[in-house]
Amino acid sequence: MKLVFAGTPEVAVPALDALIASGRHEVAAVVTRPDAPAGRGRRLVASPVAQRAEEAGIEVLKPVRPRDPEFLERLTQIAPDCCPVVAYGALLPRVALDIPAHGWVNLHFSLLPAWRGAAPVQHSLMSGDEITGASTFLIEEGLDSGPVYGTVTEEIRPTDTSGDLLTRLAFAGAGLLAATMDGIEDGTLKAVPQPADGITLAPKITVEDAQVDWAAPALRVDRVVRGCTPAPGAWTTFRGERLKLIQVTPAPERTDLTAGQLAVGKNSVHVGTGSYGVELVWVQAQGKKPMKAADWARGVRIGEGERLGG
Repeated sequence: MKLVFAGTPEVAVPALDALIASGRHEVAAVVTRPDAPAGRGRRLVASPVAQRAEEAGIEVLKPVRPRDPEFLERLTQIAPDCCPVVAYGALLPRVALDIPAHGWVNLHFSLLPAWRGAAPVQHSLMSGDEITGASTFLIEEGLDSGPVYGTVTEEIRPTDTSGDLLTRLAFAGAGLLAATMDGIEDGTLKAVPQPADGITLAPKITVEDAQVDWAAPALRVDRVVRGCTPAPGAWTTFRGERLKLIQVTPAPERTDLTAGQLAVGKNSVHVGTGSYGVELVWVQAQGKKPMKAADWARGVRIGEGERLGG
């Protein structure tokens, strides 16, 4: 089929690569978000998807809004059979949805109808799910509500961060999206409506959501830290300043600490929670580089009775 691929961040690149390499489909163009400021100089940088498409000699479309007349006109001229989508980052209007013969097919990083929305991987981790996955579905005007073509499942490992999990899903999902395109072309794949029950929502994780509540149980603290890594980054406060928490490990043997209470050993730092303690492994103080928690603790000279989140 003739395809126009829509996607923006790094997580969309494996799917684009899989479609380029498929041998069955022609990626005629790529749609991505406009160049955005990046780095210290804040100069405009093309998205990872745009960069990959340019390397492959594929036309790149960067509409400010997907309803821009010039974009819709060019898409109509290309006349794609289908438009696969991975993390494009803008809502598609009905006029755009109607252009490809087989519609726009989205790769979403959850087992729909669970975790519809912008942050499915983070919510899945933070909620303690043991299994997640990816789904391909036909885009409608609702939020991730369209009928599903296919799914792959992925086990959530005890030490996974959302970054780890998203990387695995990006590669597993790339194969799913390519297989979905094959099935649509062959006429062997039919989209099945999502069930009405089991719907959960996954809105974007805010900085406020990423603040650790030390009165929560240790398992919850661990899940919040892993779910918010690498973005937006879990945090707490120490002596009135923010402290980013990069890695913690539950420590069931530490039942001697109250919520937020710090205990510094020779090469370890523990904090109390609502259940048992956790060990701080990696932290990042404001304006500093990430460091081992024991090194941070030596530098700030934690006193008796000091706590986090106070």
